[in-house]
Amino acid sequence: MRPLTRAIRPLTHAHTYRRWAYLVIGGALLMPFAMAALVLATLITQRGPRTDEPTTAALILAPTLCLALITATALIPGVRNGQTHLARALLQGPLTHTPHTTTNRPTARATLWLCLHLLLGMVASLATMVALTEAALLAIAPLTPQPYAASQGPLTLMGHDTLTPAQRLAGPFLALLVVAALLYAIALLGHLLARTAPHLLGPTPTERLAAAHAHAHTLAERGRLARELHDTLGHALSVVTLQAATAARLLDTDPEFARQALTHIADQARTATADLDHALGILREDTPNDRTPPPDLTHLTHLAQATRHTGTDLTYHITGDTRHVPALLSRETYRISQEALTNALRHAPHQPLTLTLTVNPTDLTLHVTNPLPPHTRPRTRTGGGHGITGMQERAHLLGGTLTARPTPTHWTLTLHLTWKETR
Repeated sequence: MRPLTRAIRPLTHAHTYRRWAYLVIGGALLMPFAMAALVLATLITQRGPRTDEPTTAALILAPTLCLALITATALIPGVRNGQTHLARALLQGPLTHTPHTTTNRPTARATLWLCLHLLLGMVASLATMVALTEAALLAIAPLTPQPYAASQGPLTLMGHDTLTPAQRLAGPFLALLVVAALLYAIALLGHLLARTAPHLLGPTPTERLAAAHAHAHTLAERGRLARELHDTLGHALSVVTLQAATAARLLDTDPEFARQALTHIADQARTATADLDHALGILREDTPNDRTPPPDLTHLTHLAQATRHTGTDLTYHITGDTRHVPALLSRETYRISQEALTNALRHAPHQPLTLTLTVNPTDLTLHVTNPLPPHTRPRTRTGGGHGITGMQERAHLLGGTLTARPTPTHWTLTLHLTWKETR
């Protein structure tokens, strides 16, 4: 039963009829080009008195002119995309799984496709006209009077115009066979076009390379966004957790401190909301004016003060003008500082911290240190975009170095970045 189903599939599948329509459209589009080419060829080759019939020279020249007109049309911007959209909608097949073209520039392959579409479309249109006409004549054979009125019909090939009753009854069945043969031919032609379309209408190697670069850029942007979300929200949640625990512990004994802690929790929540809005703005592809600019080293003092409000004993020293640091390095150094403080708050709570930033004309150095909690071993977290590994990835992408290692009594993180001096 399965082979039979496969055999009649072209007769029942919607692909056959969509591709039939696509071919007929090609045949219809060829007619204006053919008529214009014939008129031009007649005018060019005409010698002597005018005649109603085209000359042999005109008939020979017309196909060349027709091809030239089609090629010129294919070079019009937008024709290539129009062909691609029409083929995706009606031919479908492998073309629907190929990447969209990134440019609207015409190509030689698209020109070849337009010629192929129009030529095969004309063949399919003529076959449709002939086959359906002959099928109609066969179908009405039992109803025609004697002698066979449709003397030009296919049954006259049997040798005479007078049909026997058996020949008349066979007409409708032969009509079905003619239509089926037409559908199989259309299905085969459409299948060949659908298989060819990706090679002629798909993106060029240059466009594929550009798409690959764009995809890689998108992945890199997602990775950067994931790191930003991890750093900003992770820091805010760590600070909120510590301050909430401190406020709960001191609510009865030191209500003023508890009130300040709750105020700082609200500040951290607002900061986290702003950072989240910035990240979502990137995802929405808003314009830069619609997004809050990300924090940089000019906000490092605010970060240190917010960390102090958790009850942590933080000592920080900033040497040099942070405004002279290139924007990208300034933002990433701030994120690394934020992640370093978050790690310290999470893994060594209630331990004193020291943050030192030294900015020179062409480099900067960041140190973050904290004593190790008693009877604990230092732990590092791994994974792309998280913990020490994420900070090292950032430093490496910026052309710098980041080390994070324990000593017998302290955990020390050191970041060093360099850049060219601008004048």
